Amino acid sequence: MEHEKKDIRRKMQYILNMRPVFNKEALFSDGTEYYRSPSEPKAGDTVTIKFRTQRNNVDSVYLVSGNLRKQMEYSETEGGFDYYTVQITVGEDIFRYYFEIRYGSVTCYYNNLGVSMEREERLDFEIYPGFDTPKWAKGAVMYQIYVDRFLNGDPTNDVVTGEYAYIGELSSQVESWSKIPAVMGVREFYGGDLQGIMNKLDYLQDLGVEVIYLNPIFVSPSNHKYDCQDYDYVDPHYGRIVEDCEEGVLCGDDRDNSHAWKYIKRVTNKKNLEASNELFAKLTAEIHRRGMKIILDGVFNHCGSFNKWMDRERIYEKQEGYPKGAYVSADSPYRNFFSFNDPDKWPYNPTYDGWWAHDTLPKLNYEGSRELYDYILHVGQKWVSAPYNVDGWRLDVAADLGHSNEFNHQFWKDFRKAVKEANPNAIILAEHYGNPEGWLKGDEWDTVMNYDAFMEPLTWFLTGMEKHSDEYREDLYGNSDAFIGAMKTHMRALHMSALQIAMNELSNHDHSRFLTRTNHRVGRISYAGAEAASEGVNTAVMREAVAIQMTWPGAPTVYYGDEAGLCGFTDPDNRRSYPWGREDYQMIDFHKAMIRIHRKYEILKTGSLAFLWNDYQGLAYARFSREEQIIVIINNRQEDREVEIPLWQAGISRLGDVKLQRIMVSDKDNFTEQEEEFVASAGILRVLMPGTGVMVLWHKNQNC
Repeated sequence: MEHEKKDIRRKMQYILNMRPVFNKEALFSDGTEYYRSPSEPKAGDTVTIKFRTQRNNVDSVYLVSGNLRKQMEYSETEGGFDYYTVQITVGEDIFRYYFEIRYGSVTCYYNNLGVSMEREERLDFEIYPGFDTPKWAKGAVMYQIYVDRFLNGDPTNDVVTGEYAYIGELSSQVESWSKIPAVMGVREFYGGDLQGIMNKLDYLQDLGVEVIYLNPIFVSPSNHKYDCQDYDYVDPHYGRIVEDCEEGVLCGDDRDNSHAWKYIKRVTNKKNLEASNELFAKLTAEIHRRGMKIILDGVFNHCGSFNKWMDRERIYEKQEGYPKGAYVSADSPYRNFFSFNDPDKWPYNPTYDGWWAHDTLPKLNYEGSRELYDYILHVGQKWVSAPYNVDGWRLDVAADLGHSNEFNHQFWKDFRKAVKEANPNAIILAEHYGNPEGWLKGDEWDTVMNYDAFMEPLTWFLTGMEKHSDEYREDLYGNSDAFIGAMKTHMRALHMSALQIAMNELSNHDHSRFLTRTNHRVGRISYAGAEAASEGVNTAVMREAVAIQMTWPGAPTVYYGDEAGLCGFTDPDNRRSYPWGREDYQMIDFHKAMIRIHRKYEILKTGSLAFLWNDYQGLAYARFSREEQIIVIINNRQEDREVEIPLWQAGISRLGDVKLQRIMVSDKDNFTEQEEEFVASAGILRVLMPGTGVMVLWHKNQNC
């Protein structure tokens, strides 16, 4: 047997030393630090760009940028590959480039999507001089908290039933923490608050969380708080109520919020507001003391009808220290903060523009008021500065702000300057559907919530479900070609600086829970019922998804409760309370294990990505550098099967046997971190994959 192995190695060495047939699969370059140094250059910097080919396989490689065409120099051979380098100096403008490869009479090109026989300008690599994203955010493990549903740490600040009216009905205090959210449940409150988060920081730290992302926390009448009432203060129902009103709840048919004295006292009294801000400052200080970060949700496209600038509910009309709202008076200093369609309707003018025609969400009129424009820039600075020192913003519906694309881009340019001036390490992360390239040029957003290049393709591949559970697609279920194509296409729009910090979520407050999608059930709570969201779910598929999430380029973001096995259809069912005392501990343990792996191996934060193998319900990819490789294999079929994975594209040698360490495997029933050695021969790994399973392997080159 040993003689046969030596004979195979001799033959492999002989073959590899020959001039082989042109191998386009070996061609590789990307925007990571391993192929572009520095990876985030400033104007005037000299950048070294590298390109990889199979050993002794091409005649020449050129870097091409506009009229510039430079032949790259052969620099070294390693692991069966030749490496070519070239140096360029970047100016102020975006530097776009691609590679031209020659082999005999063959000429091909290499761009962001790989090898092409024709040059396509839109697929060029791009360098944005001066665009550097926060180092702490690259691959950071984030945890999203919908505050009202996480933990009630202070019952004295709870919204009480009848405290005020919203959208025609009274607010309600939920008595049972495990109650399923009502279909129209924006005015029901479970009592979660900042103290609850403070009480669970040990849990979050033990889970491995590095960044906490909070859904909106500013004063607001809803539990989602995307209808801001006061940008300057944390809602006392999340913070502290030091002066209260014993009476003053609405009774019977009374829906007039000018009579809601308890609510008015709680949210307009400066002692309550300042105490709530002080509590938030203590929370951020404790988070930072633990070496963690925190980012806030900024809703700047629109506010709420309760907002002190509008005051449609007349909350502030008779309160000392508050000017008249724009709804109340034509003489309001805030009149130009909004667009009114009928100037003859004052006092109490209801003809303002609402976002998507919602009168509870007045659209802010930045074009009509420089004062508003500057004030929101001030808000952006305020919360990333002392004493709060927040580490960045998630921007709600950021592409909708303003009334034109030109104005929108100008605002975000100014917002970035203001925030980065106050805190250079703050992240600016936008909610966006579709191509974000126009905002990711280094002078507006840092990155986006990664729907197109993560949540959606992964959901279709592993579950066949649309992210709201509104549709099932048999043609996309298990379709790894569609998955790879979508990922490559949409990742191209996120150049490396943005990709490495993109928020990679499986679930969030706007879409169904991923675990629910594993049951392939099309439905919403309004007609399918809450029980249907939990019926027939597959925790093994959820573990596959988490393993991909923790090994994919970007910042893996866990939506509170996902790690505990929480289910739910789309909004509002996805906002169920955290199941304290009813957790799926196996799922929590798996999250802990995968987060440990993600944080241990730096290559998972900065490494290149290569797809190695795929078929129906099967996928293998690598995160790698020249020194180290992580291999991830998915078998989403129900039955066990043996697969063959070519590892050489990730830089694993074909010249002999190579040992890899399995560091995680999950099957339909369980998972284990127990290490086991696997051997790849001639660059091929043959492994028996469990049904509905995922395996993660690690290798480091011996000379490193």
